[in-house]
Amino acid sequence: MAERNTTVQVRVQEGVLWVDGEAYPLRNISHVGQRVLTVNKGAAWRQFIKRALACLVLGAIAVAIVGDIAGVVALAVLGLLIWQLVRVISRPPVYGLVLNTSGIQREAVWSLDHKEIENLIFEITKAIGRPDAAPVTINIKEAVMGNQIKQYGAGSIGHAEHSGIGDIRGGGR
Repeated sequence: MAERNTTVQVRVQEGVLWVDGEAYPLRNISHVGQRVLTVNKGAAWRQFIKRALACLVLGAIAVAIVGDIAGVVALAVLGLLIWQLVRVISRPPVYGLVLNTSGIQREAVWSLDHKEIENLIFEITKAIGRPDAAPVTINIKEAVMGNQIKQYGAGSIGHAEHSGIGDIRGGGR
């Protein structure tokens, strides 16, 4: 997921939940929950080990054929693989607000801050129980913008973009 953080404004007023420009009538929301996306560290380590072994084997063969320059290149590639592994396994979890409306589940907003999403769930649930309550505005400061890829079965269904608010938009790649 290509991440960049931004602030997303969430408001509850006059019986409507607003997530930036997206409107969700409170009477249509049947479930409020959250989703957590985390890095599969086991898969990242397995991929790193495969690539590192291939780099070492090909590097040894290249050193035998070409000489020391190939060894320097192989070490540089190994350093790049280590940097990539550290970058992937150090990614923080991303938390999403999930709303069920009319039988459709939507991820309304994503954040790096778990407490922001928990607070949002509490305020939305409170507003559903008391639609006449005073308007509430919450700024999600750690909102995550990026792409979300959904794949079912063995083949890819394509590339889907997610703006951090609302649901995903399909796109080709």
